[in-house]
Amino acid sequence: MDLSSLRPAPGARQPRKRVGRGPGSGLGKTAGRGHKGRKSRSGGNSPPGYEGGQMPLQRRLPKRGFRNPFRKEFEVVNLQSLGRFAAGSVVDPAALAQAGLAGKHGGRIKILGKGTVEHALTVKAHGFSEAAKAAIEAKGGSVEVLA
Repeated sequence: MDLSSLRPAPGARQPRKRVGRGPGSGLGKTAGRGHKGRKSRSGGNSPPGYEGGQMPLQRRLPKRGFRNPFRKEFEVVNLQSLGRFAAGSVVDPAALAQAGLAGKHGGRIKILGKGTVEHALTVKAHGFSEAAKAAIEAKGGSVEVLA
């Protein structure tokens, strides 16, 4: 067997439909679109969620909750993962991204207090939990909140 003898499985490939080529083709006159109606016309298609005039599902279901358009999302970094940085080093969003602890797209970062810090660090982030702030400062490190 070689590559030149390969063939698609029987029935896997079908010839393309040549619509509107006369009555003998079986797809003449209306070209398989039937008579009248929205789908028979050119450019006639339904918008997403349209149910033929019936009340659409997204309008039948009750509204619930509230989505704040001004919500600020944070990427979370725990204290236990800051142990990989050397003592006295500056831990900022760029350093966290380089270490693979935060995304490279420059999102907002919040430091949470899970785990412990072994040595003093200067940590710069957009937010800190009270426990994380206290733990960093207890080891002689400093905390800087970025805008």
